[in-house]
Amino acid sequence: MRYENWCTENSLVELGDITANSVNDFATSLAGDVSASSAARIVVSVRGFHKFCVAEDWTQINPAVDVHPVSIPRRLPKALSYEAITSIIEATDQSDLAERDRAIVELLYGTGIRISELSNIDLDDIDSDSGTVVVTGKGNKQRLIPVGTYALEAIEKYVRGERLELVAKGEGSRKLFLNKRGKSLSRQSAWECVSQAAKRADVTSVSPHTMRHSYATHLLERGADVRTVQELLGHASVTTTQVYTLVTVDTLREIYAAAHPRAK
Repeated sequence: MRYENWCTENSLVELGDITANSVNDFATSLAGDVSASSAARIVVSVRGFHKFCVAEDWTQINPAVDVHPVSIPRRLPKALSYEAITSIIEATDQSDLAERDRAIVELLYGTGIRISELSNIDLDDIDSDSGTVVVTGKGNKQRLIPVGTYALEAIEKYVRGERLELVAKGEGSRKLFLNKRGKSLSRQSAWECVSQAAKRADVTSVSPHTMRHSYATHLLERGADVRTVQELLGHASVTTTQVYTLVTVDTLREIYAAAHPRAK
């Protein structure tokens, strides 16, 4: 155990020898040696250890009670450019199930829904007349999301074409997206469709959440209100959504630096 070895090296043999300063020194020693997230986990473990020692009456004092992990820098979500998104969409034409895969990518980017939410969509959840989709998110909560024309057209083409052929191979699933055997498309398989299209388009740094991040970022860049984006994404707290505003601020700063004569 890293903490035990550190204590031994610093002649802290007995529990009574360890003070709050000792624990702080140990936490400081982690900097540069492990990642911020790993350091935070280690400090939490040390706090748990000393709390356990007090609970077991091995010692009367908890020297780690006021020692807290260093806050981990928030990672900004990765958003693709609109051009990269378009390239991925066009690359679905090379898929074995081009209509289905195009509908998947169009719907993901056009609504910002999660891969897991997409795989759970039923045929009846899509309302082409109102241009909306009912999505079941975390905690089994449902929300109504507007769907753009591009996604609706791609879905309609898939439903009237490839999906009819896939249904004939399966057991008549009501799920919107089906696999080659006519059964419900899993979350993993849906993501593979996006991943393969991205590879064909030579677009890197694509994760299962890339379309969702790009959706939110592009909305905010074009003037959407953060509360509206929160509702569309299904975030319980606006704090979760506000991370995207950091991305757009960075974009605005780059534009400002490039365009303003006295920005540098």
